[in-house]
Amino acid sequence: MNFAQIGLQIPTILLPRTGTDLTRWAVVACDQYTSQPDYWRQVENRVGEAPSTLRLVLPEVYLGASDEAQRIAAIQETMCRYLARDILAPQPLGFVLVERETGRGRSRKGLIAALDLEHYDYRAGAKTLIRPTEGTILERLPPRMRVRENALLELPHVMVLIDDPDRTVIEPLFAEPQERLYDFPLMLNGGRVRGWRASHPLLVQWAVEHLTRLADPAVFAGRYGVTDEPVLLYAMGDGNHSFATAKTVWENLKRAAPDPAAIMNHPARHALVELVNLHDPGLEFEAIHRVAFEVGADRLLAALGAFLAAQGSVLTVLDAASWDAARRTRSEIQHPDRHTIGFLNRDRCGVLVIERPRLTLPVATLQAFLDQYLKDQPGTRLDYIHGEEVLEQLGRQPGNVGFYLPALAKNDFFRTVIRDGALPRKTFSMGEADEKRFYLECRRIVP
Repeated sequence: MNFAQIGLQIPTILLPRTGTDLTRWAVVACDQYTSQPDYWRQVENRVGEAPSTLRLVLPEVYLGASDEAQRIAAIQETMCRYLARDILAPQPLGFVLVERETGRGRSRKGLIAALDLEHYDYRAGAKTLIRPTEGTILERLPPRMRVRENALLELPHVMVLIDDPDRTVIEPLFAEPQERLYDFPLMLNGGRVRGWRASHPLLVQWAVEHLTRLADPAVFAGRYGVTDEPVLLYAMGDGNHSFATAKTVWENLKRAAPDPAAIMNHPARHALVELVNLHDPGLEFEAIHRVAFEVGADRLLAALGAFLAAQGSVLTVLDAASWDAARRTRSEIQHPDRHTIGFLNRDRCGVLVIERPRLTLPVATLQAFLDQYLKDQPGTRLDYIHGEEVLEQLGRQPGNVGFYLPALAKNDFFRTVIRDGALPRKTFSMGEADEKRFYLECRRIVP
């Protein structure tokens, strides 16, 4: 059931059959804990031989490993086996309502639906109904494409935001008791997740009508103070690269299709996501920090000063007695015309104070420098870190430098994307790593 004007499809979802150990079935998004292989070893030990989404995804910690091709082949074989053995059961056409409690006591609501990739474009400057909110790193797509191109199934860790301050779309669907589909604890401090079926025609009609109202051009223009601006209804929250991969695979299918009209009904045209209201009180925007590996801290900071000076900015490096003191200092000296970024390595910690920054966001200033600097430093790499504890742990390791960044104010999120375009990549995170979406629901992407 398609509602093309708002880029929405009511999907046929596959869920594990009754009796499956869902705690071992569900694992966290593949792009988490990328510098912590021990986490994924713990997942492997928990799962054992049980049916699990661990066997259906490629954790990015293993990207570039010598056995990457074998892992991808095993994923595709496992999809076939799970379908052949009826481990996955098709559900009636409809949404799934999701309530996620995190290990930190937060609770957020979501709606599992499918979005039309014809309404999405990840290229810079895109003005589509569905938009990326951060820059897409094209080199991150090929390994994901190798998984998806020959896959029978998709599993979403994609979370897409709608800007619904009056809570008209998702929240009312929870008001009436529905058939419960699952309710179980998630592994490794993941919290708990509950799901209910939402397939009644009146519930579907409610969601479609209120999404249509949010997409009304006059309402959109009035809310954001814009004129002649194409409507943005869905903004990527988590999983932009997975969604961009689905888009790329879909475009390749269209180009190869002998019948261009018939291909438009292919299931790969749509991608399964969880819709979340930006204004859900359980949704928190967290900063994504940076760790540069195998770099010399003094040389890096000197290069940062020269980079900023060439732009007319001024860098001051303030040393601090402790990491806690550095974070306090950063907060105390914040100013709209100044960027403050905490840093640490094995021997030193402090605050980078940048006066007269050329870019609006601290993360944009830092990322622009790191992109340029690290490409000319063989053997170095950059990782994106969720959580202060992990940042300090990795930043203190010999040869590393960690950077502590501020969180983005979520109430300015849609307006910023509409007016300024996509944010620098890895600008924000919707919660800490263990609060991310866990793989659970599936959908066929072949006829």
